[in-house]
Amino acid sequence: MQNVFPAIIAKNQKEFNSVIKKLEGISRIIHLDFMDGKFVDNKSLNFNIRLKGGCYYHAHLMVDNPKKYIEKYKKQVELFLNHWESIKNKQKYIDWLRKNNLLVGFAIKPETKVSELKPFLINIDFVLILTVHPGKYGAKFLKSSLNKVKKIKKINSKIKIIVDGGMNPEKVKLASDHGVDFFVSGSYVTKSDDPKRRIKMLEKSIKR
Repeated sequence: MQNVFPAIIAKNQKEFNSVIKKLEGISRIIHLDFMDGKFVDNKSLNFNIRLKGGCYYHAHLMVDNPKKYIEKYKKQVELFLNHWESIKNKQKYIDWLRKNNLLVGFAIKPETKVSELKPFLINIDFVLILTVHPGKYGAKFLKSSLNKVKKIKKINSKIKIIVDGGMNPEKVKLASDHGVDFFVSGSYVTKSDDPKRRIKMLEKSIKR
């Protein structure tokens, strides 16, 4: 079972293809970081992406209008992790995902409290906890975000928790000790000359 998902930030198809080629035969699950330049300052995958077949894609939507992206890519992406903070009517959005036979996943910023999610957690499949402020590689790691894991699982033990931000072997071990299920790693894997070795190092740090 794959527990580490390499993340792709790309400004154009050429850059996207370059990273995908690097991960070929190494990772079956690819984490796509969408940024629209509005919800966060930076832009990523803000073009008509040609997704390579043979992979499973997850999409972290750091965008103001998630439905547009979901409608566009729902046949190719198996899990959308839209930001909790960008949705006004949470229940309506959850119902819309279910109606489209999609998993319900949310990403939450470091400042978002579990108490805000509490009334909806019974209807959520995945929560991506950010341990950095979103929008770029290399942001400062915020350890306190990991305290949300047990709080969420206490309310709904079936929810799968993904953590994203600053994931190296030391941070993966720390997150794993807090009960995290899956780990997203960006530059540590994709900027490496040996991404396969890096993923193995991260997998080795996970508490089984």
